[in-house]
Amino acid sequence: MSVMIQQSRKIPTRTVDTICAYCGTGCGIKAEVSEDLLEVQGHEQHPTNFGRLCSKGSNLNETMDSDARLLYPEVDGARVSWDSALESTATRIRKIIDEHGPDAFAIYCSGQLLTEDYYVANKLMKGFIGSANIDTNSRLCMSSTVAGHKRAFGSDTVPGCYEDLDHAELVILTGSNTAWCHPILFQRIKAAKEAHPGRKTVVIDPRRTATCDIADLHLPLKPGSDAYLFNGLLAYLAEHGAVNTSFVDSYCNGFDQALAEAKASCGSVALVAEHCGLTVDTVDTFYRWFLETEKTVTTFSQGINQSSSGSDKVNALINCHLATGRIGKPGMSPLSFTGQPNAMGGREVGGLANQLAGHMELDNEQHRDLVGRFWQTDNLAPEAGLKAVELFQAVDEGKVKAVWIIATNPVDSLPDADSVRDALESCELVIQSDCMDETDTTPFAHIRFPALGWGEKDGTLTNSERRISRQRAVYPRSGEAHADWWILSRVAQHLGFKDAFNYQHVGEVFDEHARLSAFENSEQAVLRDFNLSGLTGLSREQYEQLQPIQWPVLEATTGTERLFGDGVFFTPDRKANFIAVTPRLPENSASTDYPLVLNTGRIRDQWHTMTRTGLSPRLSAHLPEPFVEIHPQEADRYLLKEGSIAQLKSKWGSMLARVKITDSIGLGQLFVPMHWTAQFASQGRMGPLVNPVVDPISGQPESKHTPVAITPYQGKWYGFLLNRQRIDKSALETIEYRVRATGQEHHRYELADSSQEADWDKLQSLLGEAGELLEYRDSTQQIYRAARVADGRLQSVLIIAPTTKLPERDWLASLFAKEQLEEVERRQLLSGKPPAGAADTGPVVCACFGVGRNTILNAIEEQGLDTPEAVGCALKAGTNCGSCIPEIRQLLTD
Repeated sequence: MSVMIQQSRKIPTRTVDTICAYCGTGCGIKAEVSEDLLEVQGHEQHPTNFGRLCSKGSNLNETMDSDARLLYPEVDGARVSWDSALESTATRIRKIIDEHGPDAFAIYCSGQLLTEDYYVANKLMKGFIGSANIDTNSRLCMSSTVAGHKRAFGSDTVPGCYEDLDHAELVILTGSNTAWCHPILFQRIKAAKEAHPGRKTVVIDPRRTATCDIADLHLPLKPGSDAYLFNGLLAYLAEHGAVNTSFVDSYCNGFDQALAEAKASCGSVALVAEHCGLTVDTVDTFYRWFLETEKTVTTFSQGINQSSSGSDKVNALINCHLATGRIGKPGMSPLSFTGQPNAMGGREVGGLANQLAGHMELDNEQHRDLVGRFWQTDNLAPEAGLKAVELFQAVDEGKVKAVWIIATNPVDSLPDADSVRDALESCELVIQSDCMDETDTTPFAHIRFPALGWGEKDGTLTNSERRISRQRAVYPRSGEAHADWWILSRVAQHLGFKDAFNYQHVGEVFDEHARLSAFENSEQAVLRDFNLSGLTGLSREQYEQLQPIQWPVLEATTGTERLFGDGVFFTPDRKANFIAVTPRLPENSASTDYPLVLNTGRIRDQWHTMTRTGLSPRLSAHLPEPFVEIHPQEADRYLLKEGSIAQLKSKWGSMLARVKITDSIGLGQLFVPMHWTAQFASQGRMGPLVNPVVDPISGQPESKHTPVAITPYQGKWYGFLLNRQRIDKSALETIEYRVRATGQEHHRYELADSSQEADWDKLQSLLGEAGELLEYRDSTQQIYRAARVADGRLQSVLIIAPTTKLPERDWLASLFAKEQLEEVERRQLLSGKPPAGAADTGPVVCACFGVGRNTILNAIEEQGLDTPEAVGCALKAGTNCGSCIPEIRQLLTD
């Protein structure tokens, strides 16, 4: 799909091959730029996506709003020159280090960074500042996988690749709503399944998500019980003689101990079913399919990782693949679906506080010596630093007195997020590097650096299958923004480390990164998995033309699809390790005060904290408000109605969310999305609710299991405002519930308040002053409706009522695109209902093509459509990324 929109920057005509900015799939993009237009489409030759893009990638050009960008350096709220900002930063950092030591300074960065940015940040902190207090928001999504890989394989190595999804006869999707979170991989699995009807797919998830659209078997297990399920599978395989004893005996250690623990905790199918809240038949079917199907791929993501025992869950899963020898061969492997676009690249350069660059370890003296000699430093960090959650706890305690936050928004994304906010408020020095001007972290920054955004960045990323791809600049930089590697290296120079950070081009950083990976990495005794020796010494032109390639790369044009198929691993004895796993339930259990378990995650069309995707009208249309999913029986128990507002509370915080009643979630459970911030919702932040308990090995928070209570929000009035202009925050700050969403040529505001009656005159001022005022007042029914029309164009509309029963917003929203309202439309404005026979598309279902629910329903009825494919042919809905197909199928069913 391609979308073309007007941009504010004049740019020369050209075609740029680049990479998507969002998830860890790593899709290739062909960006066509001419004059001031941008057209984005999937790159047909890129081996990751072969031309497909999801809704987020397809709408990247709707997120390029230069008005939302941070354009100039600032110090203490004032715009300054780059030299002044760099010198002020270095002076303040040096003062804190001189007074309190290097561990008083920390960097918190992001999987949104390019590998070159990450490399310079880690070299500065661990090699020259002398502290390992640098961590990343990847700690929140993939660090349990890192720990599991290292314990099992001796290295953080992904054994398989996406092509395995094409060959597998059984694909297991556990802890992953792949249809929404990795749509292109979901479509790849679906296409392989359709081409080979005998293939099976198993989905393991407490929720019945869109991913279940292709499931032959769904296991809605109890939240947190995954280790019981996979321990039980290991015991089952042994009991039925399905262990590959030749592989285990020749290439593995620790099998007997792992099996003994599996039998002790999960020795029978019935016991596993009881632990997991599943039927015996369901568990037995899953186990039998795994036993009978050699070509099995088990994919896993946040549902496994985000747990206080996430590392153990990863190893319990890997144990089953090792036991059957199903690893590193076509159609056979455990395969982690990475969350962020460059979480893998960050892991390669030591982005986590317990790592060194090049997949080396801080607690390995040989590695420390090697990296110290390569970087020519005698100030290498002596020990592991603080992981993400404990880093901000140390800020709160005053142990860390300066923190540099790069390309992330911890005030929203970390657990117990209000404590993070309070910590930053009292921190002596907060430095922020970001491409966006307004985030929830911004108010606490003393120094702000404008960074490049997608479309301006130039460097490399690594996706979930170890594939390195080039992200290339489409536009010239905005304002005075610079690349993060440039900002970091210039601060390093001002700190006195000029010789080590005198980079003039991003390719020089990549070359150093590649040379370190190859440094003393040829002897069998010290062989390391991460090796880019074939990519060292690239010229600028060669770097610019670098094609997607999977590491390790020992020759310039030859990557590595799979590892471990030969039974050789990266442990000291070159054998894989089984890990004996004792299943543990989540740290915090439901209680009388907090009787429900909160699960969190992503939705289809938004990314992280919406700083970019929230700018897109298409991406904001499908699910425009924070919501909570709840089972019908629980909704009855807690007196909640569909579309009402609920308050959620935990020991750590609270939020307000719109109620969605669905039997896709189990009894005793709730689900809320992670994306909303104070920039978009007054009380829609999920982070404050989430408990800060972490996995003791990986440090990853338990974001999937927090005990909460839920109660109805008792509003005195409810309403919505659609306005062609964005309303200043100060005009809305007295209203308790307020949510903003970007629409086509308008902004949408959902409003409610429980503390005061609606002041109609004050609310009317939100309409603006332009144009004629149309108004309806009914004091008896407590209904107020008003609109402004200027020169025949709708400017704003406001509807207030005592209940949540309000007109649909979609028809009214569509009127903002019209140059002139028809008279019948003008008459119907305050009713909120379209005239008879007028088009009313309804809520958006397909974000890629902007197709609404009513449009689909009308086509189904009028044209007799009976399959998603038929709907796609008629309307194009579902024909791009396909992530809306489950919803289309549900409309057909209904």
